Amino acid sequence: MSQYRDTAVVLRTWKLGEADRIVVLFTEGHGKVRAVAKGVRKTKSRFGSRLEPPTQVALQLHVGRSLDTITQAETVDNYRLVREDLDRLNRAVSMLEAVDQLAVEGEPEPDLFRMLVRALALLATDDSPLVVPAFFLKALGQTGFGPVVDSCVVCGSQGPLVAFDTERGGMLCGPHRRGLPVSAAAVDLVHKILGGSLGSALAEPPSAATGEVERLATSALEHHLERRLRSPTVLHRS
Repeated sequence: MSQYRDTAVVLRTWKLGEADRIVVLFTEGHGKVRAVAKGVRKTKSRFGSRLEPPTQVALQLHVGRSLDTITQAETVDNYRLVREDLDRLNRAVSMLEAVDQLAVEGEPEPDLFRMLVRALALLATDDSPLVVPAFFLKALGQTGFGPVVDSCVVCGSQGPLVAFDTERGGMLCGPHRRGLPVSAAAVDLVHKILGGSLGSALAEPPSAATGEVERLATSALEHHLERRLRSPTVLHRS
């Protein structure tokens, strides 16, 4: 197959030569793909701004030896409300980076793709600070590395759960307390996020528990990735 079509979210890009750009894509049918967009940096480029993070695009690509080549690109959703708000854009970048690190090149993960698309659409309309940490926790679960949150990861006790430890991969009861302290309200939010009641969690006003969940989710993701999340400047490299 010399050419193929797919839908993708642009994760990041960097310059190549005088006018080209390498684009890292997370596609629905082919997983993570690295491709070349030829002439995209020219003023009269036919791609325009369609290949900018975090745009969702419908693509046609030509298979190459090391990098595929983008031959057609049509915008599905440019998430304008996200792009026009620096705070939302920064949070979108964190989700893109998470997917970039979690996804394996050439391995389709359609459920994770749909999860990312839904999260970006939600970020455009919902200002809850839990949108991104909820995505982190659900993405970890989708890829098989979700933390244990329903019982103590050490002894199996149902609680009360009072801490979260990244090394042990889950919540801890009082006798095994270590790591990040978590309140009962934070534990309840995590249960809602992972238990099918995300809407209820997002509807709650920001609180100390919200901040606990943000720290917990970020710590869990960074521990799994074995690296800190980077700044939004990595979207475009010189």
